[in-house]
Amino acid sequence: MTITGPDPMCIYPIKNDNKLVFLKPFVKAKNIIVGDYTYFDDRRYGPERFEEYNVLYNYDFSKVKLVIGKFCAIAAETRFIMTGDHKLDAISTYPFPIFGHGWENAFNVYDLPVKGDIVVGNDVWFGYDSLVMNGVSIGNGAIIAAKAVVVKDVPAYSIVAGNPAKVVKMRFDDKTIERLQKIAWWDWKIEKINKYLKLICHLDVDQLELVSHE
Repeated sequence: MTITGPDPMCIYPIKNDNKLVFLKPFVKAKNIIVGDYTYFDDRRYGPERFEEYNVLYNYDFSKVKLVIGKFCAIAAETRFIMTGDHKLDAISTYPFPIFGHGWENAFNVYDLPVKGDIVVGNDVWFGYDSLVMNGVSIGNGAIIAAKAVVVKDVPAYSIVAGNPAKVVKMRFDDKTIERLQKIAWWDWKIEKINKYLKLICHLDVDQLELVSHE
């Protein structure tokens, strides 16, 4: 049997399943950038509300991006907070300008604080009901536990949990993580990934490192 893998541009990669989608061909917002094979799975509501319900406060004036790498798994109720920060250097934190009708003159709406883009690496697993704040970077191979609230950067191949999320465990030792980062299997051509899929799905780093040089 020839291994091809699913088409990364197929919205519904699993036959007769409309609750799981590959996000790259699904999302429409220009500031949401998703890599190949990253999926979102919502058994209850389906994926149609992803850009409205799971990517929150994605205002035009914020000019921030949500960048998600390849081969990420995103569970239902995972949410990304794009912006929504309020002024802290004033008497009131209320965002008067966004309502118009003269209130726009209170201050320039672009002066609202923005922490920056959300950048997610490759092969990241988001557990159910996890929350990621703006300005956060998440490293390759990380695991975000269910209901975790991520307010600061997450190291590669770490497992974070809690509110605020903290590292509870590293998946591998530092040397192995360094090797896996260099191997970067997610950047291989799909033909090579298919060829060495069993290695990727097991734990022989030596052999994976060896074939990475092919």
